[in-house]
Amino acid sequence: MKVMNRIRTLAAVAVGLGALSAAGAWAADLKVGFITSMSGPVSSLGIPYDKGMKAAVAYKSEVGGRKVQVIQLDDASDPSTAARNARKLIEDDKVDVIIGTAGAPGSLAIAGVARETKTPLISIANADLPGDDGAWMVTLPQPAPLMMGAMVEKMKQAGVKTVAYIGYSDAWGDLVYDALMKSAPGAGIKVVSNERYARSDSSVAGQVLKIVALRPDAVITGASGTPGALPYLALTERGYKGKIYGMHSLINPDFIRVGGPSVEGLLAPTGPVVVAEQLPDNNPMKKIAMDFRAAFQKANGAPPTDTFSAYSFDAWLIYLDAAQRALAGKAEPGTPQFRLALRDAIVSTKELVGTHSVYNFKPTDRYGSDDRSRVVVRLDKGQWKLVP
Repeated sequence: MKVMNRIRTLAAVAVGLGALSAAGAWAADLKVGFITSMSGPVSSLGIPYDKGMKAAVAYKSEVGGRKVQVIQLDDASDPSTAARNARKLIEDDKVDVIIGTAGAPGSLAIAGVARETKTPLISIANADLPGDDGAWMVTLPQPAPLMMGAMVEKMKQAGVKTVAYIGYSDAWGDLVYDALMKSAPGAGIKVVSNERYARSDSSVAGQVLKIVALRPDAVITGASGTPGALPYLALTERGYKGKIYGMHSLINPDFIRVGGPSVEGLLAPTGPVVVAEQLPDNNPMKKIAMDFRAAFQKANGAPPTDTFSAYSFDAWLIYLDAAQRALAGKAEPGTPQFRLALRDAIVSTKELVGTHSVYNFKPTDRYGSDDRSRVVVRLDKGQWKLVP
């Protein structure tokens, strides 16, 4: 009898240890890989993204009782480095999702690795890959056609008949130009130029000379961050007096600092978070936008002054929401099965209220934004003011 009791006791201990082991495995940390540009020509965007992620973690850092670990790498504004970073995070660190990076070329490079390794990518740069090529990614910044529609509407209201374009010689420059060409003709506006420059260029004097010679009613750019100020500086130097427009990729304190008086009066579309305190109380994004500002202040010791940091914050909200739903299944973090469940949860996100948008994703649609995600602002004495 004593022998039988001892066997039963050992069996109970073994079962108990097994349960503890299973519980320990279930409670394993969730891992997020975060890539941004802390150095190089895109760092004026990458550093705000970093600050936004710090705010996101300060806001909430667990899902269903599991701690979320963030592993961050700098891609130095280089797409090849971004791709290598993604591979390292996925293969060595076993992350279940990638959030990044600061530029569209880098995000497109990461998307290739994400597709190959079947790892979800939440792109915080405006990057789009149609069809199966982008099946493992979603993109948070509002699509260029959506935002360009707001700018063309404002141009039409202002009586603009001709507009000149100058933008980056990369994927973002192409996206903005294509959106302009699709929107402008229907509003009776002729696009008279398609000038380009590299993000690392220090001058656009030649391109702007060609634009000024055309005497357009307005100029719009497809640029971002600090280098985005170059065309406006050159236009001022050449005595251009027409109207100036930009895109949401310019909402950045370094752009204002470098552009100075040359960018005063600029009209641009942006997400509601930029003018959160100016929004009506019934705007669905006002509360979370103010919560973001509080978390940003707590994490960084200063209020946000850009639009980019809020994309990191929204990416975090989308991840937390999707991870909660993915954990309801049987797959464990760190496995291919969980990454698939997480991807499926991300692309089925419904009416998730963020700081920039109320997000709705579909498996066939990389972007989750609609008209609620855009407002128009004017730069007035260094401050962005909501335009009715």
